[in-house]
Amino acid sequence: MSKYRKLLSVLVLLSLSACSSEKTVNGLPIEPGAYLAGANLNKAGLEEANLAGADLSGADLSFSELDRANLYGAILTNANLQFAHLEEVNLAGANLEGADLRNAYGSGANFSNAILAAANLSRSQMGVDEIGSIRVGPNFVNANLAGAVLYEADLEGANFSGAVLYAADLRNADLSGANLSGADLTSADLTGANLTGATMPDGTKNP
Repeated sequence: MSKYRKLLSVLVLLSLSACSSEKTVNGLPIEPGAYLAGANLNKAGLEEANLAGADLSGADLSFSELDRANLYGAILTNANLQFAHLEEVNLAGANLEGADLRNAYGSGANFSNAILAAANLSRSQMGVDEIGSIRVGPNFVNANLAGAVLYEADLEGANFSGAVLYAADLRNADLSGANLSGADLTSADLTGANLTGATMPDGTKNP
């Protein structure tokens, strides 16, 4: 009987430990697949949070800390990500259609295969940065940025290979060293954009 009680006590302690480790912000669950549509996560500390597949449509994530967070396949349509920190965040396959990322900071962010149609990334700081000893730029491989606004965005060293930038606003954007091979720039506005050293859609490289 004493062994049984000891085992029961251990199981109870493990259960309490698991419950206490669950992360919540403003009383909201921070976990994969969480339903957080319209949630107020302004200035939330979500570094390294696992929100893969979560529904954050219309959520306020302005000024939030999402460095190294996992948002793979998450829904962020019309979400507010102004001034958010997105360093090394994983947004691969996420839906950010109509999202507001003005002035967001995201060196090393992964937007591969993401939907950013009509998203606003004006003046965002997504360019190459030193991460450890490696220079890393954002990954937009095969992303859909049709109609997106990237006015005066820092996109130095970004990888846009295979991306759709149809009718995108890239005026005065810094695309120096960017990879645009195979990208669709039909009707895109590149007025004043810095394309020094960029690889163009046809594979040629600018001086």
